[in-house]
Amino acid sequence: MLVYQYEFLMMHDDESISEMFTHFTTIINSLKNLGKCYPNQELVRKILRCLPKSWTPKVTAIEEVKDLRTLPLAQLFGSLMTHETAMMNHESEETKKKKTAAFRASKEENEDVSDEDEEMTLITKKFKKFLSNKRQQGKRYFKKHLQKEGSSKKEEVIFYECNYNGSNFIAMVV
Repeated sequence: MLVYQYEFLMMHDDESISEMFTHFTTIINSLKNLGKCYPNQELVRKILRCLPKSWTPKVTAIEEVKDLRTLPLAQLFGSLMTHETAMMNHESEETKKKKTAAFRASKEENEDVSDEDEEMTLITKKFKKFLSNKRQQGKRYFKKHLQKEGSSKKEEVIFYECNYNGSNFIAMVV
């Protein structure tokens, strides 16, 4: 029964490397107690074969770079743990990037617009209109004030800190 478990051992997608390795070690140790020993090279190859398809690039890299005949199980386990951590970090970064906010374009496109959203839209429109009116009033006031004071008239400025007569400078007094 243990040989059967060893032969058909596969890592599941929701399983971590440490969980798979613990299960693998339990089977191997039980087989050793019963007198069935596998060479290190076969154990390394078995672990690489039982990994899911998403691990194929890492498996290929290990097979090409490392000598599987002399690769210790602990070193293989460390390499796989490092890769798993990097994959998890990469996935978490991708999910952060995918989280975006979208605004509704119009009421006709989405009939599920809540009262709060409608109120916020109305407030935003009124505020924009208010700002626009204030800008227009400011421009009108400035033009009117300049006409009263005489826009072509140059004001003489005296700098009180140094008593410099700034007749070379043009200053507008509002």
